[in-house]
Amino acid sequence: MLIIDNIMVSDDLYLVNFVCPMEKCLGACCVEGDAGAPLEEEEISLMEDYLEQIMEFMIPEGIEAVKKSGVFDYDIEGKYVTPLIRGGDCAFINFTDGIAWCAIEKAYEEGKIPFRKPLSCHLYPVRISKVSESEAVNYHRWQICNVALEKGNEEGIPLYVFLKDALIRRYGQSWYEKLEKEIRYRNQ
Repeated sequence: MLIIDNIMVSDDLYLVNFVCPMEKCLGACCVEGDAGAPLEEEEISLMEDYLEQIMEFMIPEGIEAVKKSGVFDYDIEGKYVTPLIRGGDCAFINFTDGIAWCAIEKAYEEGKIPFRKPLSCHLYPVRISKVSESEAVNYHRWQICNVALEKGNEEGIPLYVFLKDALIRRYGQSWYEKLEKEIRYRNQ
């Protein structure tokens, strides 16, 4: 385990190679599972503020779910998550050529909203958990990502490199540079 500015980082971030091949997994992490994507309170507020712009990119079932219950739900532990439709799909999905994409991210890419998507989605397959006064950054193993492990191994891209933008979004450029430096040290 690495500790960077009091943040515990699993060794998996540099030991596991990972590249998400959307054309093979078809966005399975957006349509599989028993709970929606974890949300921060600030994200809920942003999603509510920009819901009209986001709905332009959502499928009808997702729009219906959000109109009925709002932009968030609760998981089994009572934490905020995105609502689900059809027993597992995130309410904020859309499909292009059979691939599930994030409607929030599509709205961002089109310049309609100022935030990319929930941080938990941007960071996936990494999950952040609270540990006392700190956080732990851990790789979440799930069989739907096996093709991403294969592609990551083929290309030799470690998880922390694949997730560079998301990790910088969460912890900042300086933190990421410290992470890189520590990993280089460990790899010597």
